[in-house]
Amino acid sequence: MPTPADQLRALLNQPGLLLMPGCHDAISAKLVEQAGFPVAFMSGFAVSAARLGLPDTGLISYGEMVEQGRNICGAVSIPLIGDGDTGFGNPLNVKRTVEGYARAGFACIMIEDQVMPKRCGHTQGKAVIGREEALLRLQAAVDVRNEGTDILIMARTDARATDSLDEAIARCQAFAGIGADITFLEAPLNEAEMRRYCSAVSGPKMANLIEFGKTPLLLPAQLEAIGYQIAVYPLTLLNVSIKAMRTALACIQRGETAEVLTFTELQAAVGFPEYDAGAERYSAP
Repeated sequence: MPTPADQLRALLNQPGLLLMPGCHDAISAKLVEQAGFPVAFMSGFAVSAARLGLPDTGLISYGEMVEQGRNICGAVSIPLIGDGDTGFGNPLNVKRTVEGYARAGFACIMIEDQVMPKRCGHTQGKAVIGREEALLRLQAAVDVRNEGTDILIMARTDARATDSLDEAIARCQAFAGIGADITFLEAPLNEAEMRRYCSAVSGPKMANLIEFGKTPLLLPAQLEAIGYQIAVYPLTLLNVSIKAMRTALACIQRGETAEVLTFTELQAAVGFPEYDAGAERYSAP
């Protein structure tokens, strides 16, 4: 059986744009797989919100993220990219984080160049470490892979917001030179900036599409034509689930019946049919 990393490598070697929804727990990951998507992304923003009810401002720990990731990876057969934030410390912490994400079952880990504590890439108040320190952080992650750990490395920079587009592109070029499998320039402000990044940096690149965020929500065909290989929608499922829960709560307050799945559909979504089939197979005569 191919490993999760092998599965992702195979997807990256195929032509076309990979559409990658974000997930925050095992059931959201299962829904992504059931919908037919070939890959999913564990969003730190979404996990912090779902697990802690707190904003993505560096409050969630390595242990909480890797435990959530282990549950998510164990629920599906498609490869997952995991948000590794800053690596949770210095380069030696980064190495431990990468190793832990690989053991949890991730195909790829994303490491970024923000200071700790970090923030969501589309919010205010971000700061990044210096370029040399960022390269050391990324080198530590790449070393883990090169030493035999079966995981891909995605390198993210937030320097567009703190320094300039030129600095962000330079960092992505350096990340690719070190050996990052995928680069991610966070929060370009328009299509022209997206084109500059894609034309200037080699290797697979990811576009981050957040509803009402800083980057324009281009169509998949446009993203592919520009030069992206992955389009991630990290917060869509969290967003619509919060909206749906608020709608349902308002219905309950009014004494109305909320629009819901049938109980049979709900059981199917969480896996009762498969469980019952297995229980019947192993039942005593």
